[in-house]
Amino acid sequence: MKILISNDDGYQAPGIVALYEALRTVAEVEVVAPEQNNSAKSNALTLHAPLYVHTAANGFRYVNGTPADCVHIALTGLLGYRPDLVVSGINNGANMGDDTIYSGTVGAAMEGYLFGIPAIAFSQIERGWTHLDAAGAKAREIVLQLAQQQMIGARPWLLNVNIPNLPLEQIKPLKVCRLGRRHAAEPVITQVNPRGETMYWIGAAGPALDEAEGTDFHATEHGHVVVTPLKVDLTDHDNLGNWAQTAAELGASLRTPE
Repeated sequence: MKILISNDDGYQAPGIVALYEALRTVAEVEVVAPEQNNSAKSNALTLHAPLYVHTAANGFRYVNGTPADCVHIALTGLLGYRPDLVVSGINNGANMGDDTIYSGTVGAAMEGYLFGIPAIAFSQIERGWTHLDAAGAKAREIVLQLAQQQMIGARPWLLNVNIPNLPLEQIKPLKVCRLGRRHAAEPVITQVNPRGETMYWIGAAGPALDEAEGTDFHATEHGHVVVTPLKVDLTDHDNLGNWAQTAAELGASLRTPE
């Protein structure tokens, strides 16, 4: 099994080191990750500046770009082969609910999925890297289980996995859940720099809005590893008919002579 690892916290982050150490015992693993922290970069690609690849002392390769850049470059020429699985993480903090839209961790995994490769985004619930060894062990366990079920190297799929910051023996069994929802983000933070110019800092993410049973927020609160299958199709299928009717009525009104 050949696995490509990336992340959004940067190639020196403890999370990607833990993920590499956990998976290299069960697969042929290569790391291609951002040079700097690229949190909240989602699926962004760098199109108007050159990208460079360097190799760190530990063999990790790093790119002066986004998480999606890293996976894109790796899959379109850098590796020279097609991996069986793309894995992203382990992220420093949760990627649940609306976070998945902004997440660079999910964006890196999604880039693999868009190339037709199964992909997983791994995150820890709390920031700070506590019990990272347990998170790595859980990530390895999930990858091995998927391999045993012959899910790796088959059709593409995209999983978002969130792991509680707990000792391994205290982590509860895996649950498959839907995404919850957050309240709107906190207000923007303004400051004045030494030149008298106003600076704006994006506010913190809002608290959970939908944390009902069956959501990722609810399950992780109770100590479970949470798996959420994701898809890329953003079409509002439930309302396609309504919008078609609206468009027809709008078209008819535009054709009606005054």
